[in-house]
Amino acid sequence: MNLLANAARPRPSRRRAGGFSLLEVMIALLIFFLAVFAILDSMSQGLRAARGLQVNLPDIGPLMADLMLTNKLEEGVVEGDFGDLYPDFTWTRDSYQVATNGLFKLDITIRGFSQNRPFESTTSLLLWRPDSQVSSSPFRR
Repeated sequence: MNLLANAARPRPSRRRAGGFSLLEVMIALLIFFLAVFAILDSMSQGLRAARGLQVNLPDIGPLMADLMLTNKLEEGVVEGDFGDLYPDFTWTRDSYQVATNGLFKLDITIRGFSQNRPFESTTSLLLWRPDSQVSSSPFRR
């Protein structure tokens, strides 16, 4: 009887387990990596474009470093360039006394060409240099 009972009972069907097959996982990874590489490519193109838009202009920091080391300043106009660092740029510094206590005003102008267009920038700065030699007319401008 045991044999008949077992034969009458329906056999469990072979059901697929709840996981993914290797083929499905590989296709999903392929789609994921294609998307990631497309995003990385567009990001690198955007960064290259942003780098191309940057304008590398000189600043007055190196010019002012000499003046900060001493307590003396001379009136007059001094001109120079930035050497190989910025070959298309020159600078002019006009310094004059604005008060009898050694207060000087410096007008620093940077001229040159940036992206094939003329560039000019002027910065004014007040410095107190009490040990400086002054001209006969203490106030100009």
